Amino acid sequence: MTALIDLSDIEFVSDDVTTTLNNLITTYEAISSRTVYPGDPVRLFLLTLASIIVQQRALINLTAKQNLLKYASGLMLDHMGAFSDTGRLPASSAAVNLRFTLSAPQTSAVTIPAGTRASTTSDPKRYFATTTLTQIAPGTMSADVLALCTEAGMLGNGFVAGQINQIVDPIAYVASVTNFSGSSGGADLEDDEAYRERIRSAPESFSVAGPSGAYKHWAKSASASIVDVAVFSPAACEVVVVPLLEGGEIPGQGVLDLVNAAINDRTRRPLSDLVTVQAPTAVSYTVSFTYWVSVDRQGELADIQTRVNTAVSAYVLWQKSKLGRNINTSELTARVMQAGAHRVSITSPLFAEIAYNEVAVASGVTSTYGGLTDD
Repeated sequence: MTALIDLSDIEFVSDDVTTTLNNLITTYEAISSRTVYPGDPVRLFLLTLASIIVQQRALINLTAKQNLLKYASGLMLDHMGAFSDTGRLPASSAAVNLRFTLSAPQTSAVTIPAGTRASTTSDPKRYFATTTLTQIAPGTMSADVLALCTEAGMLGNGFVAGQINQIVDPIAYVASVTNFSGSSGGADLEDDEAYRERIRSAPESFSVAGPSGAYKHWAKSASASIVDVAVFSPAACEVVVVPLLEGGEIPGQGVLDLVNAAINDRTRRPLSDLVTVQAPTAVSYTVSFTYWVSVDRQGELADIQTRVNTAVSAYVLWQKSKLGRNINTSELTARVMQAGAHRVSITSPLFAEIAYNEVAVASGVTSTYGGLTDD
């Protein structure tokens, strides 16, 4: 499938000011049989007309391009998605796994109703509600259940195990609640670029033969926070789906459950496929390098050092924003050089290949300024 970025740019009508003005002058001179010199009031009038015509042609180009997937944006992109029944993903709630624990084993089942809320101890508090009715079986002490943040968006992300521990809706015999996994998967309204890519991949979902593209499409449909998906088959009739979250975040069990529900829907999954969802494997690496700045640019030294730090942060984010992206030291060198460094000496990382179900995550960054240097 051809990448949209590889498609040549297109222009429906010319909106070049000089060409439009020359056409107007040539036409007027041919009709009036007189030459229009610079400073002539007629020439100034034609210049005004050219400005209006060019603005109209720019609007024509903009409007026409909105009918093409590469350029469409906003509401026009929503209408384009309607052709393939692919709606923009709304803001989604962060997911987390809660464990409800009794004060003592009971002789009958204890019911945890759907919608039972637990909250954080932080201020402001975030509330998470259970998605299904769950029962703690007689003689057992606890039960686990998936819960979603009551507020959609990224604000429910990032709570580590143990931070959601307040029971909002008391239940008889239930002594405590806690999250045993981190909260993740919350996302704001799907942006144009992610939505554009899902519209483009929508035809993959039309097949029920189980192509990798279809699994990727439905996995991304589970949450707007999912930026990449790997699909592979370790054995006949077995499919493993590996999602990656925005910013290179490793998805928690809550997000994995959402993806699992999305791709195992009986209208989507081939009957013969055994589909499992796994978190990607994080491959740790460190960033350590020394850079020098040209003596000719010593007046820019403070700005260059700031830009270098920004470039390194951008590299670390770039490296973990895609599954299977090899650890590429050339990319780091290029970014630091573009930031203004004259020379770069990288100690680590070394180039390393990353498997399709792995993601490279920096465990530490050491950036050393080596001083000024001559050409």
